[in-house]
Amino acid sequence: MDNHNCRELLGTLSDYIDGALEAELCAQLEQHLASCENCRVVVDTLHKTVSLYQTTATKSSVPQGVRERLFSRLELEEFLKK
Repeated sequence: MDNHNCRELLGTLSDYIDGALEAELCAQLEQHLASCENCRVVVDTLHKTVSLYQTTATKSSVPQGVRERLFSRLELEEFLKK
């Protein structure tokens, strides 16, 4: 496939990685990946990045006082109420 098709198919990666890509598009993407090493590398790297993030991410919260000072400094006080 040419670079245009690569870009078009790779534009669906987020849905593909999330398992939310339509079956027909999923089959097209997988067929393309079977013959395009460059796109396979991109998909593998993205998949590993997402997986690594999911296994290492911890939910951290910013202390309320710090959050308030930051929002005040950025003049975003209106968003503190949301």
